[in-house]
Amino acid sequence: MSNAEIRGRFVWHELMTTDPQGAGAFYSKVLPWKTQPSGMPDYTLWVSGKTQVGGLMAQPESGAPPSWLVYIGTPDVDGTAAAAQRLGGKVLKAPADIPNVGRFAVLADPQGAAFAVFTPGPMPDGGAPPTDFTWHELATSDQQGAVAFYAELFGWSRGPAHDMGPAGVYQLIEHGGTQVGGIYKLMDASKPPHWLTYIHVASVDKAAAAAKAAGGRVTQGPMEVPGGSRIAQILDPQGGAFAVHEPAKHAAASTAAEKPAATRKAPAKAAAPKAPKAPARKKAAAKAKKRPAAAKRAAAKKKSPAKKAAKRPAKRKAAGKKKSAKRPARKK
Repeated sequence: MSNAEIRGRFVWHELMTTDPQGAGAFYSKVLPWKTQPSGMPDYTLWVSGKTQVGGLMAQPESGAPPSWLVYIGTPDVDGTAAAAQRLGGKVLKAPADIPNVGRFAVLADPQGAAFAVFTPGPMPDGGAPPTDFTWHELATSDQQGAVAFYAELFGWSRGPAHDMGPAGVYQLIEHGGTQVGGIYKLMDASKPPHWLTYIHVASVDKAAAAAKAAGGRVTQGPMEVPGGSRIAQILDPQGGAFAVHEPAKHAAASTAAEKPAATRKAPAKAAAPKAPKAPARKKAAAKAKKRPAAAKRAAAKKKSPAKKAAKRPAKRKAAGKKKSAKRPARKK
């Protein structure tokens, strides 16, 4: 995959938590994941089979709650950071290099939701296997403003929009003609804007039961959505929010209704869990180490381009100084 093709793709996911060891044990009971040393201090990798799918690190001392940070690909981190500022966003962690891995920066959109951008270094085989993250959803205080911001920054386009009644409109977003996520307006102004990621599982019901047994809390679902898929939103024991998605058993047509988000009766509830991206996370994200890596949606209807597993960034210790691990890591 060339750097040009990576623009707008979700390429890495990183959990910052108050208890990395406890989080590692929890997620390994709920998802088909294991943890693996990254070769860098204080940074652990999530591994699905033989594929590295994300990172795990201690939450910087900023007071922000545990959360997941999404990395979005760009062929020019510096240019994207500058463009985000011109469009009303903020730079939480200035662009920095990760030796032998790539360059990254942590930003916040105009409404305050945090996210990271990443440009990979040379990629030997030009691609990576699919990852377990299948859908991405943004809860924001200004839906139209957020849609315009990300469309300008990453070339995303509007897909179908679904009227959820009192919960408002759920706007699907597309990248390269593929639906990759949704954006909706928060009904509760007390909740900060944030991104929520959906992770593929063989059984949402089993994952939800395992999460509860392991000390987590199911905040929505399990529930079936049009098209046969099932979803559930969960808070891990430390308060980090994520969702699980079980594709329909039959082959489904690529329709909006089949996306996890399109079926949510009350998108506002999706914001209830601790958001993977909230204004509060600014400091945390800014100090966090990053390591974007391959990401692709393996679920029904939400295909997210992938990136080379071998190119997953590894955690950065201080401002962007890292050992050349396979993926970038976020700075404290």
